[in-house]
Amino acid sequence: MSNLQRKQVAWRDPADIARQLAREYGEHGLIWLDGDGSALGRWGILAADPLEQYVCYGLPGVPGATDPFAMLESLGPGYWCGWLSYEAAAWLEPKNSWRADVMATLWIARYDPILRLDLQKHKLWIEGSDRYRCQAVVDWLASPLRDSSGVRYSGTKVVKPFGLDLGAWQWDTDIVSFTDGVSQLRELIAAGDLFQANLSTCCRAKLPDIPLSMLEMFLRLRRHCPAPFAGLMVGNSQAADEAVLSASPERFLHVDPQGHVETRPIKGTRPRHPDLNQDANLAVDLVCSLKDRSENIMIVDLLRNDLGRVCCPGSVQVTQLLGLESYPQVHHLTSVVEGQLASNHSWVDLLRACWPGGSVTGAPKLRACQRLQELETTSRGPYCGSLLLRNWDGSLDSNILIRSLFRKGSMLRAHAGCGIVADSYPNTELQELHWKLQPLLQALA
Repeated sequence: MSNLQRKQVAWRDPADIARQLAREYGEHGLIWLDGDGSALGRWGILAADPLEQYVCYGLPGVPGATDPFAMLESLGPGYWCGWLSYEAAAWLEPKNSWRADVMATLWIARYDPILRLDLQKHKLWIEGSDRYRCQAVVDWLASPLRDSSGVRYSGTKVVKPFGLDLGAWQWDTDIVSFTDGVSQLRELIAAGDLFQANLSTCCRAKLPDIPLSMLEMFLRLRRHCPAPFAGLMVGNSQAADEAVLSASPERFLHVDPQGHVETRPIKGTRPRHPDLNQDANLAVDLVCSLKDRSENIMIVDLLRNDLGRVCCPGSVQVTQLLGLESYPQVHHLTSVVEGQLASNHSWVDLLRACWPGGSVTGAPKLRACQRLQELETTSRGPYCGSLLLRNWDGSLDSNILIRSLFRKGSMLRAHAGCGIVADSYPNTELQELHWKLQPLLQALA
C-alpha cells in the first residue's frame, strides 16, 4: 500500500498492551497473532476494534449459508485477520458428508491500524492507512499504563485466579471407541482403502459462572506452551460469543508478495523430558522412527500434489525433509515444501487447492476425510482449520489450528488427533493424544 503509515514507538510488554486494548475497546474483536521469538515466530500482531467484518455459518444447501471461499475472494485491500474452519471443505467437496459446527465457518475482520511487534529485538511499530488514526494510537500508547490487576474489560471484572480442574473435561469418545477407531483404520489401510488418516477426538468443559477473560486465558496458554504460530481471536458481530486460543507450532500456507509459497507439515511427536539425556533419547527415537517418518513423507507427497495444482510447473520442491523441531512441551518432525504460485491463481485459489490441510486429514485426502467422518463423533469446527492473516501487501500467512482451545458461549473445547498408518498401535496413539493435549489442559488447571 503506497499510503501505508508506519511509526516506531517505545517497546512495551505485549501482554500489557493487549490488556490496555481490551480495557479500551473490549475483548470482542481483539486479535493477537503471536510468536515464540524464534526465527519463525519473530513477529506478533495486536489489534482491536475492527473496521468491518464478515461471518459465514452453515453448509451448502442450508438456507442462509454462504461460501466462505467466495467471501474471502470478495475482500478488498487492507489488513485482514480471521479463522476458517475445517468444515469449509464442504464448499469444495459437497458430495462428501460433513457436519455443521456451532462455531462460524469463517470469521474475518479488517483492522486499521495494527501494532506490529518484533519479539526478538523488542521493537514496536504502529501501521495503518490513516495517519490520524495511527497518531491517535501513538498518543494512546504514550499514556501511562493502568494497573492490570483486577482490570475491567468492557465493564466486566476479570476474576482471578481461574482454574479448570482436569476432571472438569468430558470426552466425546471413550478409550475403547478411540482404540477401535485406530484398529478400523488399520484394517482399511491393509485393504488398500487409504494410506493414512488423522483420527481425532474432543473434550469439553463448561466454563464457571463467573466473568472470564479470553485474553487472560490465552496469556496462561502463552506462558505454558509458547509456539511460533500461536494466536488469539475473539469474535465480534454475529460471532460475539466465540473465540479461538491457539498454541499451534504448524504453518499451513505462506505466500509472499512475489507469489513464493511455503507449507510446513508436522507429522511425528514425542514429549519433552526434564532430564537432558532422556530428552535427547526421545528426540533420537522420533528421528529414527520408521512409522513417524513414513507418516511425514506421505503428507509431504500429498502437499506436493496440492501445491502443484496452482503453482508453476517444476517449481514445487521439498526444501526440508523430516527436520527435528523442539518446543517446550514436545519434539516434532517437520518438513518444508515450497513452490511458486502461478500468475493466473490467487491466494484463495491456493487455499482451495490445499483445504483442508493434508497433515490433519490423511492420504488420499478425500478418502481420508470420508473415513474420518464415519469414525469421528463430532464436527471439528476451527480445529484443523486455520488462523488467516492477509497483510497490507496482499501476502498470506496461516497456521494449522492444532494445540488450540475453542470457546462457544459457556463451553470450552479442545481436540487432539493422531496420524494412523499401517503400523500404528492403539495404545501408542493414546499416548500421543496425551502428549499433545495435556499441556493445554494443564495450562488452565
